Amino acid sequence: MRKGIVGAGNWVQDRVKTIDRWPGVGNLCNILKEEAATGGGPANVLFDLRAADAEFPLYAAGKLGQDAVGDFIRDEIVKRHIDSRYMLRTAEAPTSFTDVMSGEGKRTFFHCRGANAELSFADLCGIDVPAKYFYLAYLLLLDTLDGDDPEYGTQAVRLLDHMGKKGYETVVDFVSEAPEKFRAKVLPALPYIDHLIVNEVETACCSGDALRDEQGNVLWRKLPAAVKFLFAKGVRKTVVIHFPEGACAGTPDGRYFYMPSFFAAKKDIVGTNGAGDAFCAGVMYALHEQWDLREALRLGGAFSNFNLKSATASGGAVDLATMLEFMKTAAYSPLPAGMTEADC
Repeated sequence: MRKGIVGAGNWVQDRVKTIDRWPGVGNLCNILKEEAATGGGPANVLFDLRAADAEFPLYAAGKLGQDAVGDFIRDEIVKRHIDSRYMLRTAEAPTSFTDVMSGEGKRTFFHCRGANAELSFADLCGIDVPAKYFYLAYLLLLDTLDGDDPEYGTQAVRLLDHMGKKGYETVVDFVSEAPEKFRAKVLPALPYIDHLIVNEVETACCSGDALRDEQGNVLWRKLPAAVKFLFAKGVRKTVVIHFPEGACAGTPDGRYFYMPSFFAAKKDIVGTNGAGDAFCAGVMYALHEQWDLREALRLGGAFSNFNLKSATASGGAVDLATMLEFMKTAAYSPLPAGMTEADC
């Protein structure tokens, strides 16, 4: 029986700088603290999962440079007893890194694509392990995989079809991009995705229909239609849309759930870097273990809540028992204006 998750795609070093304020152009702010940690979708998800479950089978796949930063990331993978046989090295590009400016509950990223830009279908198509899920992130930051393919549109779509035919359930996450580019690269992938876990901005880039109003409020009445849109475009098993206020999810048979996030006091939020990936890790773990979809959203919320206690993407991760105990008594954030429990 298949068990575990392959995490493939962007592997980066996050250089997280906690700042005291957001300066205007040409102005100065103070860096209060700096931390270096492994980041990128696969790292964040796999490291959170390893903290939750020490025995869960995990496999890392990607490309690093032949440099000290690549050594750092490789060592972090090995230290967590994650299978690293599909972590490739290249002398043609540096290991990718991101300068993350984090402060006042916000973050801004300055990214060097590096070796991730070289990662290709040929690099990943030979993966052969008894995992259940193949997770790929982030589309639109993987230049070669996002590149043209004469049959599938992009190499990433070819890869997802290939991995599905090999017996893996596919899970995908994106980054926000210009909507025109987003739709051109992402929509062709949807029919090859079993479980799509994305935020409200990425969903709007797919559909062209905003999910927040001009004041920044979630347009919660539009969420069920957004879920249906993604299924209509081809997603096969599960659609999950997450945002700071909560998350919603649906299945092709029309089931739909809304779950508010767990309450987090502003004073307890150290950083939001990796919060979405932490949520994704929790949902994936629950789906893998065949939990009810509503409980999967709750576990994703717990993963995300603990993530907020660290400036790095997985520094706040804790074991599953701690999260389950937290979920027993944790308070929820308020529902959006006008929403009642009946709408969930």
